[in-house]
Amino acid sequence: MNKLITEFLAIIFAMMFIIAAIAEAETMGKNQTLSSKQQGIIPIAAFTAKGDLEKLKVSLNEGLYAGLTVNEIKEILVQLYAYTGFPRSLNGIGTFMGVMEERQKKGIKDATGREASLLPANKSSVELGTDIQTKLVGKPVTGVIYTFAPAIDQFLKGHLFGDIFGRDNLDFQSREIATISALASMDGVNPQLQSHFNVGLNTGLTEAQLKNLISVLRAKVGKDESSRAARLLDGVLQNRKSFPGR
Repeated sequence: MNKLITEFLAIIFAMMFIIAAIAEAETMGKNQTLSSKQQGIIPIAAFTAKGDLEKLKVSLNEGLYAGLTVNEIKEILVQLYAYTGFPRSLNGIGTFMGVMEERQKKGIKDATGREASLLPANKSSVELGTDIQTKLVGKPVTGVIYTFAPAIDQFLKGHLFGDIFGRDNLDFQSREIATISALASMDGVNPQLQSHFNVGLNTGLTEAQLKNLISVLRAKVGKDESSRAARLLDGVLQNRKSFPGR
C-alpha cells in the first residue's frame, strides 16, 4: 500500500512539474513575440508616416483581420498626427474611411471597440500629461530645449501626453508600438526613435518583442527602416545595460 501511495504521489508531482513547465514556456513565448493585434499596428503606423496610402490600405485591412477594432485604428491614426503631422494623419484617416466603406459594402462587420473615457475632472491636461510622461520616461522630463522654448514643453505635457496618451481606449504599449513604427519610417528623427525605444521598454515591452517589431518592419515595410531601427535599438539596450536605472 505504501508503495502504491508513493508511486501515486510521484505521478502527481511529475504532472505538476509538467504543467508548470508548460505554463512557463507559454509565458516565455508571449514575451518573445508581439500579439497579432500588436503586429498589425506596425505597418499601419509605418505607411501612414511614409504617406504610402496604397500599402496603408492593405495594412488597414490586415489590421482589422488581426483583431484591431475600428476605434483602436482611429486612435492610432489620430495619435500619429503628433509625430507625422496633420497631413499624413488626415490622409490616413481618409484612407481608413474608404476601407471601411468597401468592407461594409461587402457585408463585413468589424468590431467597433470602445470609445475613450472622459479625462479625469480633477486634473488639468498638463497635470495629467506630466504624470503620464513621468511614468513612461521613468523620471521627470527637463532639459535646455524646454527652457529655451517652454511652449513646446507645455504642448508635449498637456496635449500629447495629457489629451492624447490620456485617452484610455488604446494602451501605452500599443501607442509606443505605433510611435516607434512611425519614427522608424521617417528620416532625421533618430534621437526621438531612441527615446521611444526606451519608453517602449518602460511600458513592459521586452527586448525580444521590440526585435520582433523590427522583424515585422523588415518583412512589411523595408530593409532600410528595419536596419536603422535595429541599430538604434542595439545602442539603447547597450546603454541600459551600462547605466541601469537611467
